[in-house]
Amino acid sequence: MPRTDQDKIQAFLSEGPYAVVGASTDRDKYGNKVLRCYQQHGREVYPINPKAPEVEGLKAFPGLAELPVPVKGLSVITPPAVTESVVREAARLGIPRVWMQPGAESPQAVALAEELGLEVIAGGPCLLVVLGYHEH
Repeated sequence: MPRTDQDKIQAFLSEGPYAVVGASTDRDKYGNKVLRCYQQHGREVYPINPKAPEVEGLKAFPGLAELPVPVKGLSVITPPAVTESVVREAARLGIPRVWMQPGAESPQAVALAEELGLEVIAGGPCLLVVLGYHEH
């Protein structure tokens, strides 16, 4: 029986650490809010941003390959064309779960993730809604 989105979300949230691809230094952008949401919930998280040395007090990394530890889940907040290359890199690095936040997904990116054997959450709720996010 295929896993429901709820099952996938539960599995995603059960095992970190996490990385946020598209982490932004702009506090109004979702790439920043998703990172802060992980922080608010005390989760180990790594920002991926090739242009910023740090985001929200955390050292930022230019790409997934540069992370100091293997991550179990990715939150992706990138344009759909970029999401496809993120999916390929995640599969190559053995990252099992990808959560494409609303706006980052495309049918091609979802199909590619499934084809490469990743567990993908897309077209559903945003992490901010599921975990509960509070603007400070």
